[in-house]
Amino acid sequence: MIEKILIANRGEIALRIQRACRELGIKTVAVHSDADRELKHVLLADESVCIGPAPSRDSYLHIPSIISAAEVTDTVAIHPGYGFLSENADFAERVERSGFVFIGPKPETIRLMGDKVSAIKAMKQAGVPCVPGSDGPIDSSNKHTLDLAREIGYPVIIKAAGGGGGRGMRVVHSDATLLNAISLTKAEASAAFGNDMVYMEKYLENPRHVEFQVLADQYGNAIHLGERDCSMQRRHQKVVEEAPAPGITPEQRAFIGERCAKACEQIGYRGLGTFEFLYQDGEFYFIEMNTRVQVEHPVTEMITGVDLVKEQILVASGERLRYRQAEIDWRGHAIECRLNAEHPETFRPSPGPIEEFHAPGGPGVRIDTHIYAGYVVPPYYDSMIGKLITHGEDRDTALSRMCNALRETIIEGIDTNIPLHRQIMKDSAFQQGGANIHYLEKKLGL
Repeated sequence: MIEKILIANRGEIALRIQRACRELGIKTVAVHSDADRELKHVLLADESVCIGPAPSRDSYLHIPSIISAAEVTDTVAIHPGYGFLSENADFAERVERSGFVFIGPKPETIRLMGDKVSAIKAMKQAGVPCVPGSDGPIDSSNKHTLDLAREIGYPVIIKAAGGGGGRGMRVVHSDATLLNAISLTKAEASAAFGNDMVYMEKYLENPRHVEFQVLADQYGNAIHLGERDCSMQRRHQKVVEEAPAPGITPEQRAFIGERCAKACEQIGYRGLGTFEFLYQDGEFYFIEMNTRVQVEHPVTEMITGVDLVKEQILVASGERLRYRQAEIDWRGHAIECRLNAEHPETFRPSPGPIEEFHAPGGPGVRIDTHIYAGYVVPPYYDSMIGKLITHGEDRDTALSRMCNALRETIIEGIDTNIPLHRQIMKDSAFQQGGANIHYLEKKLGL
């Protein structure tokens, strides 16, 4: 068993990792910026090290500082959480080369899945359904490119191979704008990701976002833990997630889940991972794989009873999976609302001191947050300050409990998006289930 873990992250996910470590009897090292000295997990850690000033590039993204902190504290492993360096293959490689355990996939696997072109190729080889497209980078032949777009059928979407988070994408509806769109996307991709490779796919106009959670060990064993629906989005950022996905049948879950697990076995995957799909007209289309723990992992934990972060740590320790596929059972329904420090209508970030905080309670209610009364939300990082999760024996119960929990939650001193969540929970289309990824933005008039 790993004896000490350095948590290379901040906020609620850092506290979540720390709690898992405590249950496993593992000591923790919290690294933090100058602005984060009062974070809850920093105050509770066995050791803490300041790794730089507030800007992320000088602290949470500064690899030498993180490695140095691991060295001076005799750390055994480093957990990257999500965001920051969690999907940075160079960081994972540097961690392992320095003699530490990286709690995540092997660097070469992160590189394989981080490049969308190579990821799609690997998924097709494993039998995972993918969106019809160019099956590789767009070449320099304008004629071939135009012919390909007509064969796929407009609208098509041009995507940067190294993109992510909704960046490096452009939708095209006709021949007239295709070539210019490719040129613009290549230029943007080169500037943003240092890689101008782009590829083409069929653009699905009204899809849902459905993703599958997987867990694999280094011995070739892999399982899936079912799907989540993450279709309530604003500017490609998830707002509400739930599990299981409304309308997905047990047969569909088994069919896609088994292929995701098989893909993990074929690429030698290790740790937690998420296969993201667009779902439309009863069909799944792979879009990318996230090689880390997801923000929305709690809804899967609530319906399966599996502590994903603990399992992630155990796998990184060299243990075999403690579960077989037949042992995974899905019970009830769970919903997660991301709580952000932002104005609920303008979405302008709202940093500042939290004057009062009261967490909700009751059956089936969970809140993952690092905030407390007196804590000052800094202006330097992502605006998410927590996640509110509810679970019930069915979706209606989970939804009712979420409405109650949102009503009970008190956060004063800053603006939050709780009023938006209350609005979503009462929305008839959301209550019915199965809304597509464009629904929320259209509802908000964006």
